[in-house]
Amino acid sequence: MSAMIIDGKAFAEDLRARIHGHVDRLKAEHGLTPGLAVIIVGEDPGSQVYVRNKARQTEAIGMLSLKYELPSETPQHELIALISELNKRADVHGILCQMPVPDHIDPVAVINAIDPDKDVDMFHPMSAGKLLTGQKGPVSCTPLGCLMLLRDLHGTDLAGKEAVVIGRSNLVGKPMAQLLLRENCTVTMAHSKTRHLAEVVRRADIVVAAVGRREMVRGDWIKPGATVLDVGINRVPAPEKGEGKTRLVGDVAFDEAVAVAGAITPVPGGIGPMTIACLLANTVTTACLINGIAPPGDLTA
Repeated sequence: MSAMIIDGKAFAEDLRARIHGHVDRLKAEHGLTPGLAVIIVGEDPGSQVYVRNKARQTEAIGMLSLKYELPSETPQHELIALISELNKRADVHGILCQMPVPDHIDPVAVINAIDPDKDVDMFHPMSAGKLLTGQKGPVSCTPLGCLMLLRDLHGTDLAGKEAVVIGRSNLVGKPMAQLLLRENCTVTMAHSKTRHLAEVVRRADIVVAAVGRREMVRGDWIKPGATVLDVGINRVPAPEKGEGKTRLVGDVAFDEAVAVAGAITPVPGGIGPMTIACLLANTVTTACLINGIAPPGDLTA
C-alpha cells in the first residue's frame, strides 16, 4: 500500500485562480480592490523570504499590496502607531505583522492592536472567540488550508470521523481542533506530553501534525488508510546537497507513513503553499465584510 500524495501546491494554484476571479469581480461590480498590508520588523531571513512571497502573490492576483520593513530596533510604540494608521485606512482590508518580532516588542500587544475586522491571520482574541463560539467568518490561514484539502479529499461531510490534532498552538492546533469540531468530527487534541501518544494517534481517521518536532510521528503510529496532514516545517542538514546545505522535513516520518496512510501531505509542497493562498482568501473575505458585501462562499470555512 502506498498513500495518495496530496498536492497542496496544485490546490493552492487553483485557489489563487479562484481568488483572482473574485478580485476582478469586486473591482468591476463594486469598485473595490482588496488591500493587504504586511509589516516585518527586523532582518530574519526566513521571514524576509516569506514576506516577499506574500507580496508577490498578492500583486499577481490584482490586490493592493503594502509592505512595511522596519529596522529591528524600532520601538514598540512606533509599530503600534503604524498599525493604528493602517486600521484607519479605507484601502487596507487586511493587516499582518510577521512573527516573530524582536524581543523588546510584546507580540500580544501587537496582535491586540490590529482591528479585529482586518485581522487576516486571525490571532486577535475576538477572532479566536468567534471561531470558538461557532460564528462564521475568516479563520486562521493554515487550518483553513487544511480544511480545504480535507473537503477536497473526503467531500464536505466529515461528520463522525475521528481526528487527532498533535500540537496546541494558537496558530494551528487550537483553531484546527475547533474547525474539525465544527465539521462534527470527534476531536482529540494531543501534544508532545500526551501519554501513550502513539496509541492516541493510531485511533485517528484524520491526523494533523503541528507539534514542531521533526519526524516525531512514526509510520507505525498511523492507522492504515488514515489521512495525514503534516504542518511541520523543520530544517535539517543535507550533506548530500553539499557542505552546509539543508532540506525541509515535516513532523511526520514521511517515508514510513506513506506506506501506511491512505493520503498524506508532503513537506515541502503540502500545507505550506496553502497558507499564503488562504491569507489572500481571508483578505478578500474581510474586504467584503467591511464593505457590506457577501463574501464568496468558496473562500471560507
